[in-house]
Amino acid sequence: MTNRIGLFKKSWILGVAILLLQGCGSTKTLVSAEKASIIAKIDLINVVDDKVNVVLDPAAFATDTVSFFIPKTVPGTYSDDNYGKYIEQFKAIDYKGGELKVEKLDDNTWRIINAKDLDKINYWVNDTYDTEVEVSEPVFSPSGTNILKGKNFMLNLHGFVGYFDGLEEIPYSLEISAPDGLEPVTSLVKGIQDVNRPDTDVFVANRYFEVIDNPIMYSSPSTETFQVNDIAVTLSVYSPNGHFTAASLKAGMEKMMRGQKAFLGDINSTKHYTIILYLSNMDDEDAKGFGALEHHTSTVVVMPEQISKERLEEAIFDTVAHEFFHIVTPLTIHSNEIQYFDFNDPKMSMHLWMYEGTTEYFANLFQIQQGLISEEDFYQRLMEKVERSKTYDDSMSFTVMSKNILEEPYKKNYANVYEKGALINMALDIDLRELSGGEKGVLWLMKELSKKYGDSKPFEDDGLIDEIVAMTYPEIGEFFNVHVIGDTPIDYDAYWKKVGLSTTEQEQSTGYFFDGEIPYIDVDPANDNAIFVREGIQLNSFFNDLGAQGGDIIKSVDGKMTNLVNIRLLIGQSMNWDPDKEIVMVVQRGYKEITLKGKVGVPTLKVVNLVPIEGPSEQQKNLREAWLKG
Repeated sequence: MTNRIGLFKKSWILGVAILLLQGCGSTKTLVSAEKASIIAKIDLINVVDDKVNVVLDPAAFATDTVSFFIPKTVPGTYSDDNYGKYIEQFKAIDYKGGELKVEKLDDNTWRIINAKDLDKINYWVNDTYDTEVEVSEPVFSPSGTNILKGKNFMLNLHGFVGYFDGLEEIPYSLEISAPDGLEPVTSLVKGIQDVNRPDTDVFVANRYFEVIDNPIMYSSPSTETFQVNDIAVTLSVYSPNGHFTAASLKAGMEKMMRGQKAFLGDINSTKHYTIILYLSNMDDEDAKGFGALEHHTSTVVVMPEQISKERLEEAIFDTVAHEFFHIVTPLTIHSNEIQYFDFNDPKMSMHLWMYEGTTEYFANLFQIQQGLISEEDFYQRLMEKVERSKTYDDSMSFTVMSKNILEEPYKKNYANVYEKGALINMALDIDLRELSGGEKGVLWLMKELSKKYGDSKPFEDDGLIDEIVAMTYPEIGEFFNVHVIGDTPIDYDAYWKKVGLSTTEQEQSTGYFFDGEIPYIDVDPANDNAIFVREGIQLNSFFNDLGAQGGDIIKSVDGKMTNLVNIRLLIGQSMNWDPDKEIVMVVQRGYKEITLKGKVGVPTLKVVNLVPIEGPSEQQKNLREAWLKG
């Protein structure tokens, strides 16, 4: 599942800114749910007040009432987003064209009375991108929706098409009317085109999950295709100001995915893969949650348009690498909770250590094994994950956290799945390599599990770890019991020693407000664009010496109120600050305003590096070689 919330859900807005249906009527036949089908019609031509009309035409019902749902949660997001909040003017229409009584039970549920007379339902959909600055917990952009008349439609279909209670497993037909000049990009299977309706695209899905598992983007075509072994890859780019094209990004993407396929070897769960890249212009009504959301044969990636090609390619490289590896887990290897996902009352799996942790680990490991990054780069990435993992509860059971991820205090620790989750897999990888004489690792384990399971064959959630232990070694069971099921932190130094590495600490120069291109501050669009000190990162000496903390809202600096304009000027001025300059910074911490004073000094950051030891043993050298080279 991944939306990489840990890295992207709070976008680095400041850094970017600075750098820079008709029914079938009474002709219906009463059929069983197993043979029924639903026609969903989406009108992208006649947009009204930035909303689109949707009509769902089901088969006839044999019950007096029926409930209709729009998802509360979708796979990969691990959050309650309540997409039904964006549905308006919901109507249930009978065969004579009159309205049936409808009871709205909650944000996402409508109960239709006299359902035996139901012909179709009709409603309007508002998009989520417009509201991201208005709500405290916005829908993560890659799982959100966009309605930009005549220019772009991001159809994450869980925001447009719902399901009837008990009919989640029946086929759907989507009929989407679109303006001239806008072309759809999706992995969804195309249906038979009606020659009398050239402006209407038809797509088919075997069940509701296939509908929401296949996003569609309509935009002016900027699409490239390339072949990676036996996988046909489509890259589609929406760049509102034309800064980027699919052609300009194709080469880097192709190189990266070739490396991924070489790393995976004979793991192959798809013959086609679609990358949908949406670039935001960063205005108040556009997407601001940067990252991606995985699907079985596609991913939606959202990034800012106002960055350099180099930075965009770097961000896409790591993000898509993570998303593509989800074809292994949870898209191939997953539990019943994932296979039979309840969109409105989800039961979560205990295995985020694998769904997200393994995927994030592979996204880094493949790069060192395929020669795309150096050993030093790989070590640095691991140490960054160690440092970031310390900002979360390191004594929290990972399986308990996963099972309860929609609730606090587990919810606020979610992003650790990308940090400690990856490190769990690193430790597991080294243990497996050591116990097998270098022959077996986490990739081997995933291959073995993928042979047993697949898209339609889930495992029992509480039996997976025992199964892994039976496949491997008793010591692996001890590792899981202590560090994954249990709450004992991992001793990373012990693992560095196994592979002949050690840590060293040094001071590194930074800017006052940036470490290279990584900002220490950000903007909260849901709080009147307030400037705040970022949480979950190591702060430099400038902020530490002042006594600033992550989450502090910067109200003023030297008597000047902070806003986007003033903070940009301040950052520019800071490049010429004298170390003896005195500064007064007023911050809001919770409900209190606190005045921080001190000299700006020379900003530094304590960095822990991972380096090879001198004179490693043969065992250490061999284990490191097996780990890094596979």
